Amino acid sequence: MRGKVFVVGLATALGLLCYQGVAATELVYFYDPGCPHCARMDVFLERIAPDYPELEVIKYNIREPGSQGLLDRLLAAYQAELGPVPLIFVGDVALIGDTFYGLEEEPVELPGRAGELALEEAIQRAIAAAAPSPLARIQGVEGAGLAERLTLPAVLIAAAVDSVNPCCFAILIFLFGTLLIAGRRRRILPIGLSFITAIYLSYFLMGLGVYSAIQAAGVQYYFILAVSILAIVMGLWGMKDYFAYGKWFTIEVPQRWRPLLKRLTASVVSVPGAFAIGILDSLFLLPCSSGPYIAILALLSKTTTRGVGILYLLLYNLVFIVPLLVLTFGVHFGFTTTARAERWRSARLGRLHLISGAVMLLLGVGMIVALQLGHI
Repeated sequence: MRGKVFVVGLATALGLLCYQGVAATELVYFYDPGCPHCARMDVFLERIAPDYPELEVIKYNIREPGSQGLLDRLLAAYQAELGPVPLIFVGDVALIGDTFYGLEEEPVELPGRAGELALEEAIQRAIAAAAPSPLARIQGVEGAGLAERLTLPAVLIAAAVDSVNPCCFAILIFLFGTLLIAGRRRRILPIGLSFITAIYLSYFLMGLGVYSAIQAAGVQYYFILAVSILAIVMGLWGMKDYFAYGKWFTIEVPQRWRPLLKRLTASVVSVPGAFAIGILDSLFLLPCSSGPYIAILALLSKTTTRGVGILYLLLYNLVFIVPLLVLTFGVHFGFTTTARAERWRSARLGRLHLISGAVMLLLGVGMIVALQLGHI
């Protein structure tokens, strides 16, 4: 009965998270640092923010190379002409400088307080109609949507590579080995599922926090560039482990952490304990799996709305735990043993590093190219 209550509560919590993300009304705002008109717009948006908690402002620095390509596609989608900053898109309305598109059949110029009132009315209509994000419009524009079309394959490939990282397998195999030695084979399935659920929730919530922080900061271009370079470096270093495993630095759980991690994992004797250890272990696993995840988070921050981004995060982490589920059910039903699983992991350790490193390298290079071309 407790297990059913736990599962229902977990499903409800995830549903609420998704609902809140999808329900947000997004306003896309292009600004120029030092522009006095943008400063006044910032003051206006900050003043009305408490009245519209559903409104999410996504800011782009117009001077960033990646912003120009996105702006061009939005202007085409709204049938608006390029003009001075600030440039704002919300619901069916575009504000270019003092000129509004979408309020009437023809563009109308409303400077000063009249423009602020018109923009606030447009925000109210967008919230009342649960209008989709302005970024969703660019998928129907000629030449647009390349990054959006590549996002799903990138998420699936990165998650698949991340899912076979050796760290998660090692911990789960050690956990099951401890249970078998203690004569608790019947506890493998519930404890394994509890542990995996904790890993899933921890990674999802950490990813959601990073994703939200990137979008709120409005510095996506430089963050994505830095993450892309980091992905290339980590990819090359991971490929090094195929040829010289263990030399210098290895992208795995540091050796000095492993004894503590084993002691904590060996202490698991109950479902709640497995859940707690899963959350704690997920922090130790970050050196092993943070590379692909952060790269994907950076990509999602530029190519998806918040609601779609949350769905992609749910999908990424679902793919991430699939091998762990296979291992859990395989050991529980006797299709494999912990010794056999450990031999498989050890025999393919170098190859796994080579594959994951190559994917990280390609992902980093691809993101830099797409960024410079204005596709993200």
